[in-house]
Amino acid sequence: MRTFPRFGFRTPHPSTHGTRGYASQTPAPAVPVVPEPGTASASRPAIGHVGDRPPTYDAEPTALPAATAEELDGLVADTVLDGARYGTYTLRAASVRGDSARFRGEPRRDALLTARFGDDEEALLLVAVATGARATRSAHLAAADACRWIGEAVGRSHVRLADDIRAGRRGDLKSGLNRLTDRTYGKLRARAAEQGLEPPEYTAGLRCLLLPADPDCRTRVFFGLGGGGLFRLRDGAWQDLEPLVAAAGDDPPAEPFRFRASVARPGDALLLCSAGLAEPMRGEPALAGELAGRWARGGAPGLVPFLADTQLRVKGYSDDRTGAGVWEA
Repeated sequence: MRTFPRFGFRTPHPSTHGTRGYASQTPAPAVPVVPEPGTASASRPAIGHVGDRPPTYDAEPTALPAATAEELDGLVADTVLDGARYGTYTLRAASVRGDSARFRGEPRRDALLTARFGDDEEALLLVAVATGARATRSAHLAAADACRWIGEAVGRSHVRLADDIRAGRRGDLKSGLNRLTDRTYGKLRARAAEQGLEPPEYTAGLRCLLLPADPDCRTRVFFGLGGGGLFRLRDGAWQDLEPLVAAAGDDPPAEPFRFRASVARPGDALLLCSAGLAEPMRGEPALAGELAGRWARGGAPGLVPFLADTQLRVKGYSDDRTGAGVWEA
């Protein structure tokens, strides 16, 4: 694994009711609300940039994707934002159309699914991030299908999966999640055939996190296929946790299944992301450093600040960005 300076990456060490009718009185004048210094509302998060030059594209959406009356179900929003708090962790998740797609009026190829299966401390959270193949007309649909189908599979097996995580049965987890992922990709291939497409024309990279709600279990499980990133912010420095996969000789290798189960510490921040965020995290130290400085100050950001953080722009990187952050108390 690569070693980076502080605020870059380093290799981890093992281990009101209203009243109906019309008011007769003149309403009182509005009183302006002045936020207290130091509060989150004191300043509005801005979408800035890092690096020596600003990106070429505008920071805000320009064009909407084209739509037809018959295909409204296939429209995807420019931005998705979600969050939750369970056990010892706080979750923040966002998916944003890239600068290039916003300018060209193309749909967001990234898809994001956050789901809770079960109740109370027996619950299991799934975060799924998928990216449809580039330059394919149905990329956004394939990504949505991948998230939905892996969500259905995990939902049907969540009791067993949660038990395996709590018991530390990593071998069973890896083999079981590999099977669920294979079935998801089998469905993608079948959907491609139904549409008269080749499998590479209807596929998506898929990366997932499983997070138990049990406060006594700090195991965090990652699995999936395809490009993207898995990073951990610990003691002010980023660690690249992307699982290493063996080389497959001279033949073009099939996309390898990736799996990692790790134990979180208080103060950690885990970041799962699509390639659109992972690539500038690895390629532009200023972005990694800025996010480390913001996120190492203690506690998870609010939803809106997190969204602004994930949209920090870098020249040369204009793809969709999807990220899920997990802050440990």
